[in-house]
Order: sequence, then C-alpha cells, then structure tokens
Amino acid sequence: MSSNVKRLVYCAIAIALATVTSFMKLTSLPFGGSITMFSMFFICLTGYLYGLKTGLMTGVSYGILQLIMDPYIYVPVQVLLDFPLAFGALGLSGLFWKSRYGLVKGCVTGMLGRYLCHVISGYVFFAEYAPAGMNPMIYTLGYNLTYILPEMIATLILISIPSVVKALNQVKRMAVAG
Repeated sequence: MSSNVKRLVYCAIAIALATVTSFMKLTSLPFGGSITMFSMFFICLTGYLYGLKTGLMTGVSYGILQLIMDPYIYVPVQVLLDFPLAFGALGLSGLFWKSRYGLVKGCVTGMLGRYLCHVISGYVFFAEYAPAGMNPMIYTLGYNLTYILPEMIATLILISIPSVVKALNQVKRMAVAG
C-alpha cells in the first residue's frame, strides 16, 4: 500500500472514530458543545502521526462533517469559527509530531486552539446570552471551558497510561512505516 493511501486510510479511520465517539456524550450544553468520549483525541492523533498539514486537513474535514451532522448555525462567520476552524485547530497537534511527548503537547495545543475559536465565536456572536450584568468575555471563557477542559483532562489521562502509550507508539510505527 502506498504511503499516501495509508495516510488517507488512517485519517479516514480517525474521522470515523471521532464521529462515533462524538455521539457518546456525557453532557451537552444549550448553545453547542459537549463532553464526549475522546472525540477530539482521534483528530489530534492524525496530526501527531503525520504532521501539521495532514492534521489540519483532517480536522477541517471533521469539522465540516460535524456541521452536516449536528449544525448550530447563527451566522456564516460563526459557522466558520465553530466548525472548520475550531475542529481544524485540533490539527495543530501536528506541530509536535516529531517532538518528545508530542502527542501530549499536540493534544493540549490542538484543544486550546479549538477552545480559542469557540471563545471568539461566543464573544462575537453569543454575548447576548450572558447573564445580566456579567461580562460577555468571562461568560464565553467559562462556557466553553466547561466542555473543553474535562475532555482535555480525560484525554491527557488516557494517553498517559503506560499500556496506551505503548499501543500508540506501535500505531505510530505502523502509520509511518514505508
């Protein structure tokens, strides 16, 4: 199998796993966002396996799929921030694909990138939903943190388990093998 075909297959599997796990919601918030069973991890993993370009493309593709499956449309720019850009930001994990502890650094960076996109969207487009007298920036920072942070912490715990680390190292070896 050529390396491009293998890369495409790994990315398609990651999108499929992210999609399936995105339906396993521990909680959902009223204006979008949910804590899922590691759905962001699979997109971050593609960046870690193949680098920034592949990670970003996989994330944007996943974001478009999320938009199709579970749209929350307010205005066109909000759609761009909350779907392709936010999920695409998970691909920032690719910045650390050759780094020691690259998956950990990549997951944190990608998930913070997604958080930032949602915070900008929340501040610009959803500030009116902040409770009376509350600063809209504080509201959107807190609102988006309630679902990004728990999943980030759970993901970091998962990828720190020695047997998971060993399995992911094997996946990386297989993914990048000629």
